[in-house]
Amino acid sequence: MRPFFYRKEIMTRRQVREQVFKLLFMAEFHDPKEMKEQEQLYLLDAPEEIYTPEETTEIQNRVEDILLHMEEIDSVIDSKTEGWKTSRMAKVDLTLIRVAYYEIAFEKLSEKVAINEAVELAKKYGEDNAPSFVNGVLARLV
Repeated sequence: MRPFFYRKEIMTRRQVREQVFKLLFMAEFHDPKEMKEQEQLYLLDAPEEIYTPEETTEIQNRVEDILLHMEEIDSVIDSKTEGWKTSRMAKVDLTLIRVAYYEIAFEKLSEKVAINEAVELAKKYGEDNAPSFVNGVLARLV
């Protein structure tokens, strides 16, 4: 277990969202039964951050809630996209779309903010066309 070091600031919502995205992306490659353990390992070993217990709980709760609603989220995505079902989407793009849609539908975050945040993460983690693809799909969803 890592020692707790003093951090001068609390994680921003954007930083929390990015960690949620990373954990959900990992879920694409792990057995669902292993995800709780994978979450704990990730949050303990993440080199760039030292999480407070509250931040750890917030991240884990959001990931678990999105995973619980995944079928419903994917169903909505599939119903609104033509020719781009979730099974065909790049995993990074799909994960960002899922997070943004969850924030809009379940957390009642502003559509504009959720889409902007997803596009910013797509610029950082996706392929060259990811920002426009994520933006386009989310625009159809809302």
